[in-house]
Amino acid sequence: MSRRVIVMEEHLVQDSGLPDGYTLFLVSDGSGRTIEGVVRAALTQFSEEKDVGIRRFSDVRRRDEVLHIVRRAAESGGIVLHTLVLADLRQAMVEEGRRRQVEVHDVMGPVLDRLKIRLNISPKAEPGLFHQLDEDYYRRIEAVDYTVKHDDGQHPADLPLADIVLVGVSRTCKTPLSIFLSYRGWRVANVPVVPEIPLPRTLDKVDVRRVVALTMNPEQLRRVRTARVRRMGHRIPAHYVDPECIMVESRFARGLYRTHGWPIVDVTNKSLEEIASEVLLLVRRGEA
Repeated sequence: MSRRVIVMEEHLVQDSGLPDGYTLFLVSDGSGRTIEGVVRAALTQFSEEKDVGIRRFSDVRRRDEVLHIVRRAAESGGIVLHTLVLADLRQAMVEEGRRRQVEVHDVMGPVLDRLKIRLNISPKAEPGLFHQLDEDYYRRIEAVDYTVKHDDGQHPADLPLADIVLVGVSRTCKTPLSIFLSYRGWRVANVPVVPEIPLPRTLDKVDVRRVVALTMNPEQLRRVRTARVRRMGHRIPAHYVDPECIMVESRFARGLYRTHGWPIVDVTNKSLEEIASEVLLLVRRGEA
């Protein structure tokens, strides 16, 4: 027989109707996912004969909310575990727990106190800070996933979902720049510019302020293309590295950029960091 763990995220005025005999009240000033994960991990170490009810309270920031939760725990015979970081709320939880004879366990406090001594600095005591960092992490993961899937013109139907769309002829740093920006949380798609191939129609649906065109000095572009093909061990197509063809291709691309009103960044002899800074400056200026 396996244990049922019944979780209910509550607003402070609601009653979930969960079983009272083995109810844990989890209290957090953030999302509550951290303490729930700790409790679930702890429960795996016990036999599965008993069902457990979990009442999770998130974004608890006021003293009256703390008092309300402890009263609820007292009425149901439950215990309270919390990860509150504000000292006054932690103290209120302890005092109200003693007054109502409710078992209260501070999961975060002892760790904060020990680190404060060891590091010789005070904690920030910012409620929900870990949740903010956690959300930022997942946002970056989602950005990288989007960017990889939309490299080199793939899945053009999704272009309007991009934060930034890079356009440029072959070997103007579109892919490495896209990945670099995605690590910073930007969803980036890149679209190759080829004279014989029309641009995807969905590109017209993207705000021009989110499209950035990349160019490179024709001679450097020829050298970059030649080195790239040689590293890949392929035969070099004559038109791909021919100076005159590259000049025609570059002129075509610039004319296209002017027609659409896309801002241009010259990537010649620049590092990815420099190029990324210029691109973000243009995009943020467009958002202002």
